[in-house]
Amino acid sequence: MTSAGEPLLDVAGVSCRYDGATVLDGIDLRIGEHDFTGIVGPSGSGKTTLLRVLLGIVTPVAGTVTRRPGLRIGYVPQVETIDWSFPVTVAEVVLMARPQRFMRPRTTAEERDEVEQLLRRLGIADLANRHIRALSGGQQQRVFIARALLGAPHLLVMDEPTSGVDVRTRHEVVHLLSELNADGLAMVLSTHDLNGIATHLPNLVCLNRTIKGVGSPREVLTSEVLERTYGAPMDVLEHAGLPIVVDRPRDWLHLTHADHHHADHAAADHHHDHAHDGHDAHDHVHVDHDHIQVDPAAVERGT
Repeated sequence: MTSAGEPLLDVAGVSCRYDGATVLDGIDLRIGEHDFTGIVGPSGSGKTTLLRVLLGIVTPVAGTVTRRPGLRIGYVPQVETIDWSFPVTVAEVVLMARPQRFMRPRTTAEERDEVEQLLRRLGIADLANRHIRALSGGQQQRVFIARALLGAPHLLVMDEPTSGVDVRTRHEVVHLLSELNADGLAMVLSTHDLNGIATHLPNLVCLNRTIKGVGSPREVLTSEVLERTYGAPMDVLEHAGLPIVVDRPRDWLHLTHADHHHADHAAADHHHDHAHDGHDAHDHVHVDHDHIQVDPAAVERGT
């Protein structure tokens, strides 16, 4: 899963441990120019740790991480980790990403101009002097994307960029990221939102300590891969040409695990009683859980 040519990042056989517990085990991942990759998995699966490995914040206990010489990486943290009461304006937040100069602590006209252009590009130039606590969720996310873009990175790494936002804001963020990727910026993000985010991305990595699947949403958002990733049975429906993941109903679980045995006996008895009719009593109904068509009016459900 990488563009042609030398990758921006090459992760080979990486393992990480915290307090003796293995968090990542034997991870292989290549990120190329223009790639747009989403990392999905349950809480505690190692998503954030893998992002920190890419950023160089966490050192693996095994394996290697090779970065292209001169690679610049921008980072967007989870909005829940930010103190929105801190007394700073939008422009000041973005300027925090500039290189620190001991002899010239004040911002230059060139830096202020770059910030203005970034805010204009992201549609929030009119908010430059507004306090960050007065922003909507979508505006807050755009501010920290602008901050990460200062310095023109080759790769943007985002930790749950749509966590805690409403559906409209989520759509706005996805659209913005798609535009930035179309302009040539490579991206890696983690997300718990399979239906709202993951299904719309070109590439996905299903992670739970080890990589359980890699590929397009159609290739990896299957019942088999999702059960390996989340440890629970899930069904994959189809709506408007996109896969939609839903929890498998408990009644279905009861049928498949408890009643299936009784159904087999009933079918066998039926066949024995009517064998002389010459009819095939073994009528089978097969449900393909990976590709089930649903009514177009189906409501999108996040997992």
